Amino acid sequence: MRHPIVKSAEERMNKSIEKISEELKKIRTGRASPAILEEIKIDYYGAPTPINQLATVKVEERSLIIQPWDKSILSSIEKAIFASDIGLTPMNDGNVIRLVFPTPTTEQRQKWVKKAKEVAEQGKIAIRNIRRDVLKELKQMEDDGKISEDDAKRLEKEIQDLTDKKIEEIDKLFEKKEKEIMEV
Repeated sequence: MRHPIVKSAEERMNKSIEKISEELKKIRTGRASPAILEEIKIDYYGAPTPINQLATVKVEERSLIIQPWDKSILSSIEKAIFASDIGLTPMNDGNVIRLVFPTPTTEQRQKWVKKAKEVAEQGKIAIRNIRRDVLKELKQMEDDGKISEDDAKRLEKEIQDLTDKKIEEIDKLFEKKEKEIMEV
């Protein structure tokens, strides 16, 4: 049975990894991906609403086709995409908006890999900060006599093993993203 302090640390580390995974999904790869639109919101009857809740988003070759259920919001979607920092120009034909993903240059790809590496590094820092906090908590429990020195040492090792495992997970997420970015 795992000690509650280890369980708690693992839950916090898993949340950090989920957040890093979401951040990595938002980084462009040169491929058409609906994930790039997730942060863009349209004012729909006074409420900021994500595009995927107002339209069908399909991937075709190197482009995204955005087909709103209500055609009256086509121009709002187009304006929101222009205002965003995704670096793509929407083409509105009156029925759908097409976002064409140009083939990225090597320089762009390297920039995206660098950004992905920064995101992964932030994740590793978050994991290490959780480890530091938990080890501090363990030390306090040992000083207060709540756990024995042997238990504290055992739990420290468990926390370190968990930390190593989670950092390895982040490395794998980064490697996968790097491969996606560098594929032609």
